[in-house]
Amino acid sequence: MHRVPLLGLAALIACTSAPDAGPGADSNYLYLWTAGADSTQPDYLAVLDVTPSGDRYGSLVTTVPVPGRGNVPHHSEHELAPDNLLLANGFATGQSFTFDLNTPAEPRIIGQFGDLAGYSHPHTFARLPDGNVLATFQMGHDSAGMTPGGLVEMTPRGEVLRSSSSFGAGVPRGVRTYSVLPVPALDRAISTTTDMDDSNPHTASEIQVWRLSDLALLHTFKLAQGPLGDEGNYTAEPRLLADGRTVLVSTFNCGLYLLEGLEGDAPSGRLVSSFPRGEDVYCAIPVVTGNHYLVTVPSIPAVVSLDVSNPAEPREMGRVTLGQGDVPHWISLEPNTKRVVVTGYGALRNRVLLLTYDSTTGALAVDERFREPGASEAGWRMAGVPHGAVFGRAGNRE
Repeated sequence: MHRVPLLGLAALIACTSAPDAGPGADSNYLYLWTAGADSTQPDYLAVLDVTPSGDRYGSLVTTVPVPGRGNVPHHSEHELAPDNLLLANGFATGQSFTFDLNTPAEPRIIGQFGDLAGYSHPHTFARLPDGNVLATFQMGHDSAGMTPGGLVEMTPRGEVLRSSSSFGAGVPRGVRTYSVLPVPALDRAISTTTDMDDSNPHTASEIQVWRLSDLALLHTFKLAQGPLGDEGNYTAEPRLLADGRTVLVSTFNCGLYLLEGLEGDAPSGRLVSSFPRGEDVYCAIPVVTGNHYLVTVPSIPAVVSLDVSNPAEPREMGRVTLGQGDVPHWISLEPNTKRVVVTGYGALRNRVLLLTYDSTTGALAVDERFREPGASEAGWRMAGVPHGAVFGRAGNRE
């Protein structure tokens, strides 16, 4: 793929956001948080034109480099917030960046932060109803060394509003604060505990329950294991279902758990589904839309959709099997739910896929139109390694 020259920050001009074209409109842009091709190249946010009509489908619009080298771009927000500000972390350096996407084809960096409130290595950013951000930071430190991290509530530009430690009574030192889900209807937040460092021997089966209104840590409990004996290990991504109160949490060991009793004194998790897994290949990012739960299952390799209208008995509705050597990891859904972006590892390390999705039937398929000119396979190959990916808000085009 031919890369356009990196866009200088001095040339970027802020403007007011374009109005959304409505819930059924297609997104015109896709944003990819991407590692530089090698240690001499900057990491960057790439902008692709994904307007379905016309001859620019998949073409690279621009790239916005971030300061430093070797940030190892990791998670961005999972969807673009109404303010069109996007947070993304570089996990190796612990640096995170806030991009202003109000001029959709010309993002600009408006914030950068590292350690906050005594915690290091931010991982997940979740929006609160007021537009502020609830972030997980993997680690803290005390006189004995590394400790569990915590939650930080902050503005989208990284200004700390309050914080709270994950290191409560009975919490193992090996716990790391991984992902977080606010549940405003219950005045709760749910966090998971996997360490990004594979050398940590802690198997991270814990879930932590917080009171959202004051970030008090209320409970830390372990998920019950399933028939294989380890489905509850390496807790990953909590997701809120359509009723605003029910939470499903995935594990990297491919278990899917229904959390129960979140408002009471003894919350728990019940295994309701599981997926096949292979050696060193882990289930990863899910998304929820209506009564459907979509998740990457690398061992197949596939993206699978489940009907979770009865969350105690998820039912498979569809799947799309990807190419040999593909290891799907990250997925994110277009606001109108018509397309899904996929990034990952293996043969997907430098390649981005789009899937089409039928929100009625749950059917998924590879978008064969989304490919480089003359390419023999679907997808768009990047000059770098994309990880976090998110669609622009529906219809936004300056």
